[in-house]
Amino acid sequence: MCRNIKKLRFEDRNPTEQELQDAALQFVRKISGYRKPSRKNEAAFEKAVDEIALVSKKLFNDLAIV
Repeated sequence: MCRNIKKLRFEDRNPTEQELQDAALQFVRKISGYRKPSRKNEAAFEKAVDEIALVSKKLFNDLAIV
């Protein structure tokens, strides 16, 4: 597991859109091995970031804040 990925679960709030987007970008960079993809791969890279941010948002909306 990557040590640099921040925990986004907070006791009093859900993560912000920007926090989710930043975490998704970091995750896609890590698993793809690209810091910045080539133009040929840019669309797939950005799509993955957006989809992961969306799924993460759904996860936090479904989690009970304790």
